[in-house]
Amino acid sequence: MSNIEKLQRTHSYPTIRVQTPPDGSAHWLYMHADASQGARPCCRFEMLEDMWSYMSSITLRESQRQQGRLRHFVLASAASAYNLGGDLELFGRLIREGNRERLLAYARRCVEGVHHVHTGFGGDMHTVALIQGDALGGGLEMALACHTIVAEEGVGMGLPEVLFGLFPGMGAYSFLCKRVTARQAEKMILSGEVYSSEEMYRLGVVDVLVPKGQGESAVQDLIRQQQRAPHSHLAMNAVRRIGQPVSYDELMGITEVWVDTALALGDKSLRTMERIVRAQARRASSEAA
Repeated sequence: MSNIEKLQRTHSYPTIRVQTPPDGSAHWLYMHADASQGARPCCRFEMLEDMWSYMSSITLRESQRQQGRLRHFVLASAASAYNLGGDLELFGRLIREGNRERLLAYARRCVEGVHHVHTGFGGDMHTVALIQGDALGGGLEMALACHTIVAEEGVGMGLPEVLFGLFPGMGAYSFLCKRVTARQAEKMILSGEVYSSEEMYRLGVVDVLVPKGQGESAVQDLIRQQQRAPHSHLAMNAVRRIGQPVSYDELMGITEVWVDTALALGDKSLRTMERIVRAQARRASSEAA
């Protein structure tokens, strides 16, 4: 991205890479900056903390916002996968320990993040998911929280949690129901099917579909287009919060169901999680090599 300069900050974010243009009008966050070191491209708690720290640092108070100034937040990935979902290794350990407190703390951090993204950082941001690799489970939930989803052709997108007896509990149902019917949302969740980005575009889940390798330029075009009418897009943020609300309380209520369901899983489900973790680790090691 020749026209995006790295943002110089004194704080180090070892698991993410952040960039912004000189005027601060857009903030690009690339997950999995440590993928080259063999880290699994999933929602590890360390990465969630880095993401929340950075997102908090770019959130403006009401008194700091300039009237008519629209900013953009782009959630992308530095790995070949967009995001493979929740940290199943952590889940399995906490479930075996019966540690509801830590499992809920993880879920709460996820909910805080997706709610902040969905509400546009308080209202002055248009949020964009740039999907250039597979987006599964919690990774897809992150993308669904964004106002606009831009995806490249040929990537997989789905919610496979049913394979180990769970469901996507950090916003998938709430956010999907803003894009497809409730019946379709339930079908996608309960089938565990992985769809192509082309299929997701036809269903109305993906907003912009572009050929492989053209995702970043498509997002830049989208940003330029929206900056021509910033007042309209800022107003749409406010309208969306009124007409299509997804409240923090709704998300937390659902995620508490997720926590209790997770803690009730048996050994068969936990072994399935472990097999998936091993497959993720092989994929990460191959990418690092």
